[in-house]
Amino acid sequence: MRLLSWNIHKGIGGRDRRYALGRVIDCIEAENPDLVCLQEVDRLVRRSRFDDQPRLLARALRFHSFFQQNVPVGRGSYGNLVLSRWPVASRHRIALRHGRRKPRGAQLAVVDSPEGLLHLVHTHLGLAERERRWQIERLLGHMLFRSADRLPSLLVGDFNDWRDSLAADMGAGGFRQVTSPPARFRTFPAWLAIGSLDKAFVRGPIDVRHARVVRTSLARTASDHLPLILDFHVRSSHG
Repeated sequence: MRLLSWNIHKGIGGRDRRYALGRVIDCIEAENPDLVCLQEVDRLVRRSRFDDQPRLLARALRFHSFFQQNVPVGRGSYGNLVLSRWPVASRHRIALRHGRRKPRGAQLAVVDSPEGLLHLVHTHLGLAERERRWQIERLLGHMLFRSADRLPSLLVGDFNDWRDSLAADMGAGGFRQVTSPPARFRTFPAWLAIGSLDKAFVRGPIDVRHARVVRTSLARTASDHLPLILDFHVRSSHG
């Protein structure tokens, strides 16, 4: 199974500042993922021609979709989007706004994959370290998150964690980081990546066969982040 996680910057190129959602779609299709977790997805916002990006992306990929509105922009909004080749058995949204900072959130989806149920958690954390620590503590302790403790769990997204300081917090929650060492997973800025901001953690019987960053010319152009790819399997409880 393959997962792609990507901050698409509303479909606006990081260097040319040109809105072109087609570049994002082409880049995703080139990687042929089964699960897609996207951050900074616009819905009905002027800067992206008032496109309903969640609908357009789901239609282009022919995937099931699950959108989380986080930040209001005019009469529209932007937020997180999960796209899945397979049905989503359950879905929840958790608000992770800390004080007066920009609204953030996490999506919790139980995906009915060919290898069994998978708890997919997708988030976009804040810019301040104290804020991020609070967000991870709230997420891992939340009743909705804990209700899927028995399932294999995969947590991905834009963590905004320049110093990789959340690895210990995630380890305390039973998660192991698969985007390590950080020097191998630099994703920001796309045209000259120096920051390992996009991360993935797993818990339970999940084998990550390969994790990598997409560094194609198309990916460098389409957003200000590079996409992260995970190839993984969920081990059978029967061996």
